[in-house]
Amino acid sequence: MQIKIQPMGMTQTNCYIVTIDKKEIIIDPGIDAASWVLHNVTNPVAILNTHGHYDHVWSNKALKEKLNIPIYCPKEDVFMLQKCPLGQPTPPSRADYAVVGDELLDIQGIKVQYRHFAGHTPGCSIIQIKDVWFSGDFLFQQSIGRWDFPFSSGKSMLQSLEKAMSIEEDYTLYPGHGLSTTLKAEQRVLPYWIEEVKKNLSH
Repeated sequence: MQIKIQPMGMTQTNCYIVTIDKKEIIIDPGIDAASWVLHNVTNPVAILNTHGHYDHVWSNKALKEKLNIPIYCPKEDVFMLQKCPLGQPTPPSRADYAVVGDELLDIQGIKVQYRHFAGHTPGCSIIQIKDVWFSGDFLFQQSIGRWDFPFSSGKSMLQSLEKAMSIEEDYTLYPGHGLSTTLKAEQRVLPYWIEEVKKNLSH
């Protein structure tokens, strides 16, 4: 598995191209990602969104028009592709496939496991391919996604963090922003964030 990374736009959202068996999966094509993606793919098979925020889906439409490949998005965030809840002028796109919960997909022979971790958005998910998590805006290096946006939920975030703490296997994490890390490294700081969310909920 080969992974190419390029931070995009003012928010420096990581766009990923994952190559397996000479097929490419595009993850979270953000603002102005289309030209970089088009220069770096030869056999793209799918566009995957970890969640529906504008800085992760902005180039869905441009890439769909150029490549005519399916867009996968968590079911609860599909509505965000049409109208940005944060008021950004995102080019509207449509999900060809609404991913439900912890769904295992087979995309042209590539096993893709979505893992649902709601909180940052209702559909917020990580995308697991082999032993790698593309963690979107759920987990970052030493940090977690915000839970104060429209359609965010502190209660759901708390449940998701506790779910992440319970996972015994280790994974390499490639987040939506910033540097890569590992699940085990982040599990050492997650108790802090669990308490932060709890404090916020009790106010």
